[in-house]
Amino acid sequence: MITVDAEKTEKVANTTLEEELQVAPKSRWARSWPIIACGAGLFSDGYLNGVIGSVDTILSRIYPDSYKNSAALRNVSSLVFVGEVVGMLIFGVTSDYWSRKWSLMASTVLVILFAALSAGSYGANGSPTGLFAALTAYRFLMGIGIGGEYPAGSVAAAESTNELKEGHRNRWFIFFTDFIIDFGFVVAAFVPMVLVLIFGEDHLEAQWRIALGLGVLPPLSLVYLRLKLQEPEEFNQERMHRFPYGLIIKYHWKNLLVVSLVWFIYDFSVFAFGTYSSVWLATILGKEAPLWHTFGWNVVVNLFYLPGSLMGAFVSDWIGPRMCLILGMTAQAVVGFIMSGCYEFLSLPKNVAGFVVVYGIFLSLGELGPGDNIGLLASKTSATAVRGQYYAIAAAIGKIGAFVGTYVFPILQNNPNPIAAGQNPFFVASSLCIFASVIVYIGLPHIGQDTMTKHDREFREYLEAHGYDTSTLGQRTE
Repeated sequence: MITVDAEKTEKVANTTLEEELQVAPKSRWARSWPIIACGAGLFSDGYLNGVIGSVDTILSRIYPDSYKNSAALRNVSSLVFVGEVVGMLIFGVTSDYWSRKWSLMASTVLVILFAALSAGSYGANGSPTGLFAALTAYRFLMGIGIGGEYPAGSVAAAESTNELKEGHRNRWFIFFTDFIIDFGFVVAAFVPMVLVLIFGEDHLEAQWRIALGLGVLPPLSLVYLRLKLQEPEEFNQERMHRFPYGLIIKYHWKNLLVVSLVWFIYDFSVFAFGTYSSVWLATILGKEAPLWHTFGWNVVVNLFYLPGSLMGAFVSDWIGPRMCLILGMTAQAVVGFIMSGCYEFLSLPKNVAGFVVVYGIFLSLGELGPGDNIGLLASKTSATAVRGQYYAIAAAIGKIGAFVGTYVFPILQNNPNPIAAGQNPFFVASSLCIFASVIVYIGLPHIGQDTMTKHDREFREYLEAHGYDTSTLGQRTE
């Protein structure tokens, strides 16, 4: 009897991660809820970044001179991305060195605290300049918390999907990362419209504060679930306690370069388009249009994110994230070039519905391609031991793209010819889509359902071949 038990113990000890997960006594819900708890916090990213476009429009009406004609218009929207870059890099390190769970908890607390302070921003003696400075500072610090959601939350979500059945892993990751971000964009567009209808255009001060304050609720609702989280099994087995960065860089640099560049291009377009969509629509509809009318069309625009993201979740499982990204970006480029060529007609107020539909298809294809799959590529082209830092670098470069985009788009639109001002962003974004599709096709390998496990095995072999003691990987025993 003792011999049989010993044989069973040895057999379990020698099983692969995949086999362990299959025999683990976990229900489907037990395997799924950690993905929800880890990834759903990205709703805050979508909401808090999306709502600021409407807040900009409101503040421009309240302070037509001191806000609209100052650097604050750019800083309030853009400096949150700087905070996110800082947060990604900090929490990328802590999630690999320390803990996925507690890095995620720390970032959640930061988002709750500074989202609340943003809503209560106030300048000394009611000074508008002081108000703008406070709002900018709080959103920068809030951005640090949002940044932590990527290397801690998304990485943990990706590792948790490895416990799911093959053929369904990509879609679950996408549902609670990109799709939830897009849903945040939709809610961010809907809330200001409802607030304008409730309060009217004579109480705009309350509206922008409530719109920002509601951003506290999503991260607050996840605190309990995140406290219950355990570290992902894959992280427990593969974590490092001594990082040979020379070998790590040598092994990962090519994939990291391609993924980072594509993420930069994607965020350059998507966040700039999202931030300025309500301003854009206000320009097309004219100054006489009611504010709720502008926000209403903005809701319709943002709704187009959802079908693209939903469809891409399944396509990514069917053909793989690499080919899904290429398909989406190529199709988006085609629509973008068409929109640039037809902008003269689409920009007429009587054709606003046509503008919204074509613009929405353009955005939807972006979600089907890079929106859904760039995080998957970042997760599945790196080894578990360094996934937090790898993902953080790629996502941080993406956010730098978003920061650059929010500064570059006004420059592209700053043309005395209003037609050229509208065409330029679409032409530039579409050209970058073609470039990104080419480098992904050339520079990245096929990504399958079991690629994460395969990468870990190959990375172990690479480390062993270069003299690293892989027996130290996993949980500390002392």
